[in-house]
Amino acid sequence: MADIDLHSICANLIQIAKLGGKIVVSAKPDSSTISNKKNTADIVTQTDSTVEKFIFDHLTTQYPTFAFIGEETYKAGVPLTPQPTFIVDPIDGTSNFVHSFPAVCISIGLVIDKQPAVGVVYNPFRDELWYAIKGNGAFTQQGFNAEVRRLPITTPLPLHGLGPACIGIEWGSDREGPNFELNLKVFTALARTAATGGKFVNSLRCTGSAAITICRVAAGQQDAFWECGSWAWDVAAAWCVLAEAGGVMVDGHPGVWNPPVDNRRYLAVRPAMEGQREFVEEFWEVIGEDRSTYGPPE
Repeated sequence: MADIDLHSICANLIQIAKLGGKIVVSAKPDSSTISNKKNTADIVTQTDSTVEKFIFDHLTTQYPTFAFIGEETYKAGVPLTPQPTFIVDPIDGTSNFVHSFPAVCISIGLVIDKQPAVGVVYNPFRDELWYAIKGNGAFTQQGFNAEVRRLPITTPLPLHGLGPACIGIEWGSDREGPNFELNLKVFTALARTAATGGKFVNSLRCTGSAAITICRVAAGQQDAFWECGSWAWDVAAAWCVLAEAGGVMVDGHPGVWNPPVDNRRYLAVRPAMEGQREFVEEFWEVIGEDRSTYGPPE
């Protein structure tokens, strides 16, 4: 990694993300531009493909020796290797995009030796940017002339368990079977009162973009994010932002503190002066012995 100019790459990725964002905000998706991937909760638009091609063309021209993994062109079974690899989600929050709900972003991560090295997440509808370089901190900016702020945006207070927490969580595209049942169990346990065996957390948030939510966790605006079923392109860039802000990413199933980028099961926890480990362990207790079918490639 020493001979790779991560600062230059980050600046370039920010420029590419903002140019791609112009394509996103100028698009007008309707029923003719939408197709299903898996079910009506898992959709793709022509804009996703257009933005990914735009990013692919720029990155492969400028960095021809780097690998590229994009959501719309990914082929099952293609492994993540130690080679420098761009991992791209051209529109994270596609369902939000087609409903004109502005929690939408372009996510571009650079992974080296299978570890997040650079992350850029950009919401073009709010002109909100998050970015990080490994070993150099994480930052956010909203608006071209706005102040660049280091993450987290406030002094990271201790975590005091699940009760007072604001947790990001998603239903995913599986609406039956063991993955849906695990989601139901976790949602219910977090929402129920202590008198009925639950954790009675302060709030649950389903915003439809893993990348944005993880950046909110990095900023300290939410305490955690949990999802089983996300892909590397949903989390790679935001993971770098989270780690550089002082947050942690662990397995969405109990027991693994250092999961791979393509783990498909993720629990992100915000920066904190203390209490991160205890928070993770309490969340893992909610999951118990139940498991999703998602996991990293073998």
